[in-house]
Amino acid sequence: MGKAFKFGAFGLFVIALLLSARPAEAKYASFVMDAETGAVLHDINGNTRNYPASLTKMMTLYMVFDAIERGHLDFNDKITISARAARQPSSKLGLRRGETITVRDAILSIVTKSANDVATAIGENLGGTERKFAQKMTSKARRLGMKRTTFRNASGLPHRGQLSTARDMATLAIRLLKDFPQHYHFFSTQKFSRSGLTFRNHNELLRTYDGTDGIKTGYIRASGFNLVTSAVRDDQRLIGVVFGGRTARARNRHMAKLLDKGFMKVNQLDVADGSIKAKSKATAYTLKKSKTQWGIQVGAYKTYEPAYKIAKKAIEKAPELLFEGKVRIVSQTKSAPGRLYRARILGLTRKQASRACRTLKIRKINCMELRVTDPQQLAEAG
Repeated sequence: MGKAFKFGAFGLFVIALLLSARPAEAKYASFVMDAETGAVLHDINGNTRNYPASLTKMMTLYMVFDAIERGHLDFNDKITISARAARQPSSKLGLRRGETITVRDAILSIVTKSANDVATAIGENLGGTERKFAQKMTSKARRLGMKRTTFRNASGLPHRGQLSTARDMATLAIRLLKDFPQHYHFFSTQKFSRSGLTFRNHNELLRTYDGTDGIKTGYIRASGFNLVTSAVRDDQRLIGVVFGGRTARARNRHMAKLLDKGFMKVNQLDVADGSIKAKSKATAYTLKKSKTQWGIQVGAYKTYEPAYKIAKKAIEKAPELLFEGKVRIVSQTKSAPGRLYRARILGLTRKQASRACRTLKIRKINCMELRVTDPQQLAEAG
């Protein structure tokens, strides 16, 4: 009886431990920033903490570049692969214990292949242990202004304490650009060859989105498909971040749309003294000429606050369909006792409105399609 009890208690302990370690469901977040001015052009859940996955390696490379500039590391130095590094799961180069790789090739393998074995080896080389290196990464991140980021390893492999935000990752991308302009070119590497094998960069936007010159993809089951992208058009550089994509392809399409919208917005804005002022005439003209004359309504409330909240929640639940939409809270009854605030998202195509309502109803959010006949409603949406 005693042995059976001990085994049972141990079994319950293991089950409890496994349950407690179960990763949270991936959360969607997206963020677009003007790299030069710091103006935020788009923000949904930008400060929500999520699993960064291999976006972590941007910070690992920041530490590598910093060590090179301080003279603690050289591109031709060799990093030895430990038994622990060799055991890391894919994606990896598959290096064996005792093998070496130059710092230059280590950088290229991380940028293209997102090699976990190499990232771990770098952490051990620069920090003594990967855990100590992660502590240094966190400390450096806080100094860079990444206030909601904590690192537990150098690779981004699953760890419940390894968390960051879309805003923090945008901050890191800008710091890589500004602190190490002489090394940033590595992030535009499309392929890397070593020992007869060629590894293609996971970042498809380098090949499919005009102006893209980096930075990094990321995926673990708990995070969904993540991406940080830097793109330049007409001397304007934008940084885009997406967390929680359902597939790599959907994430890439979503990022392209976010950047398109960001570049359009930049062209319609005057930036003066760090503040943004909309060119109202240009904006109104664009909206009036737009073919997107549909929208959705997701609820009606007695006060403004819950109406606005449900509209933002709807965008979070169907981001790929609604991110182009504009929240509009409409009060059509002026008498206080009967006033209702209708939560609407306007500026959609008919197809987007229809698909969004189907998606939202599945996710327990009421939805009704609307045809917008008054262009002024679109011009006033914000």
